[in-house]
Amino acid sequence: MASATVRRISECFVKPDLPPDAKQPIYFTPFELIYLNANYSQKGLLFAKPSPPESHHFSITTFLEDLRRSLSATLTHFYPLAARLATRKEENPPSYVIYIDPENSPGVKFAHATVDITVSDILTSTDVTELLDGIFIGGSVNHLIADGTSFWHFMAAWSEIFRSKQQDEYSISRPPIFKKWVLEGSDPVINLPFTHHNQFIDRPDQQAMFQERFFHFSSAIVSRLKAKANAESNTHKISSLQAVSALLWRCITRVRGLTRESETVCKLVISNRCRLNPPLSDDYFGNPIQSVSGTATVEDLMTRGLGWAALQLHEAVANHDDTAVKKWVESWFRSPVVYKRSQLFHPNVVHFGSSPRFDMYGCEFGLGKAVAARSGYMNKADGKMTMYPGQEGGGSMDVEVCLLPEYMMDLECDEEFIIALKSN
Repeated sequence: MASATVRRISECFVKPDLPPDAKQPIYFTPFELIYLNANYSQKGLLFAKPSPPESHHFSITTFLEDLRRSLSATLTHFYPLAARLATRKEENPPSYVIYIDPENSPGVKFAHATVDITVSDILTSTDVTELLDGIFIGGSVNHLIADGTSFWHFMAAWSEIFRSKQQDEYSISRPPIFKKWVLEGSDPVINLPFTHHNQFIDRPDQQAMFQERFFHFSSAIVSRLKAKANAESNTHKISSLQAVSALLWRCITRVRGLTRESETVCKLVISNRCRLNPPLSDDYFGNPIQSVSGTATVEDLMTRGLGWAALQLHEAVANHDDTAVKKWVESWFRSPVVYKRSQLFHPNVVHFGSSPRFDMYGCEFGLGKAVAARSGYMNKADGKMTMYPGQEGGGSMDVEVCLLPEYMMDLECDEEFIIALKSN
C-alpha cells in the first residue's frame, strides 16, 4: 500500500445544461457560512469489478463514458455542484457577500486514475479510481454547498440516472429543492461584517499525525448496546446511534488518560431539516447542520455508565428543537462568526460526523452493491469519528475512528470496547 502510486489517466470538466431559472446567485444561510473554513467533504463507494463470465463484456472505457454522461444529466438537476463560489466586497459599510455563481464555472472535474492495489488492500488498510479488481467512485464537495444528506441525495440521483432505461429523459424521483430557508424578517443576502478577508479566512496549517481504523458494529451488537443503554437509564428513548456514540465517547476518553476533573465533550453533527417548524424536506439541498454536545467530567463519564452517557447525548438532541435553532440564528445575526478549524476540534472532544442512516449502499452503478463506503483525508483529526451504515444493512454500523497512534493502540486493548464488539 505504501509504495502504490496513483496514475492519473485522464480528466475533463463536465457541465450541466442549466435550466432557465438556474443562473441567479444562490446565497448562503448562517448554518452554512459558519463552515466557510471547513475542508471539502470527500466520500465514495468501493465496487468490485465484474468476475467471469460477466467480465468478458465489461469495458472500462464504456463504463467511464456512461458515468460521464449520467453525471452531466444529474448535474442538470443539481447544478449548484457545478458552480463556483464568488465574493462581493461591499464598501459602505465594509462587508463581504459570499454566494454561489452558477454561470462562472467550467463545470465539475471528472478524473480517471488507476492504482495497483486490490479491493482487499482497501478493506484491510486503515475520484474514480480503478483498482486491479475494483473501482472506487468518489466525490469531493465544498461543505458550504452540501451536507451529507444532500451529498447522498445527489449520489442516489446519479445512480438512478446511470441505471435508467429511459436515457434520453433523465428524470429523477426526488428533485432537489434549492429555495433557501430564511429566518422570518431577515434578509436572504447576508453581509459578513469584516473589513479584510484575513479576519474570517483560516489558512490550513500542518495537521497532527493520527491513525484511522474502521470498526464494525453488527446489528446484534448495536441492538445489545441500545438495550443496555436504555436499561441503565430506565428509558426507551435512546437510539442506536446515541448508544454507539456513548460507548466510543467513554472508551476514547479513558484511553486519553485525562484527569478525573477534566471536562470532556461529545459532539454530534445533526441536520436541522426535521427540527424546524415547519420542517424542511429531506430533498432540501444545502448544509443546514449544527452540532449538539454532551458534556461531562471524566469522573462522571467513567463512573455513571453507558446509559448515563447515552442519555446526555439523547437530551442534547431532544433539546435542539425549532426554538433552539431559531434562537441560535438570531444570536448569529447579532454577532456573525465564521468558525476557525481550531474551533472544530479539541483534545478533549470526540466528534461524530456523517450518519449510518444515509442510504449509501443504495447507490449502484451497474456493478452490484458496493463492498464498502470510504472517506478522504479532509476534516479529520484526533477524536473525529465518521459514521456509516454497515454493508449488510439491518441496523449495522461502521465507524471510522481517527486517533493519535498511542490512543488507537490503547483503544484496541480497552476492555469495555473489546467486550462490546464481541459478536456473542
